[in-house]
Amino acid sequence: MATSKELSDFLAQVERRAFKQAAYAVRDDHTALDIVQDAMMRLAEKYGTRPATEFPMLFQRILQNAILDHFRRNKVRNLWTTLFSSFSSADDEEDYDPLETLAGEGDKADDPVATLDRAQTMKLIETAISRLPSRQREAFVLRYWQELDVAETANIMGCSQGSVKTHCSRAVHTLSALLQAKGVQL
Repeated sequence: MATSKELSDFLAQVERRAFKQAAYAVRDDHTALDIVQDAMMRLAEKYGTRPATEFPMLFQRILQNAILDHFRRNKVRNLWTTLFSSFSSADDEEDYDPLETLAGEGDKADDPVATLDRAQTMKLIETAISRLPSRQREAFVLRYWQELDVAETANIMGCSQGSVKTHCSRAVHTLSALLQAKGVQL
């Protein structure tokens, strides 16, 4: 069993390295600091009584899970942006920002009908995605928004590659049916 001094010494020792690891992963110092603090708290709360020799492996796993949780939360928060691709620019700029299209640029800014149409379409898409079962929604987002391959998606979801393909197929068919029923042309 580790003492609180051993735990404190271990956390002080890995603090800087863990911060750099999280900062490189999430590319935001403030978020990285939050992730490291959360990981340290989890280690202290759940595994503080374990032998000190187990701390390095436990902490590394907790930190990696915290980083993955951060990305998963961001995916859920930004889920509705998955279908901004329908608003992509004709010249396929690399730095294309779909929000600029929705905000209206040039000639499109003067067309309130087009702006209203885009807003209504996005609302329909958001609603359709939110109606998907959670596993289908997760597979759909990972495959088509995050552009992960089937093996990576299966690894993240903790299921077989066949299950990922099934979830994605069902999600696409369900979204297609829901959107076509609302009059969205695909």
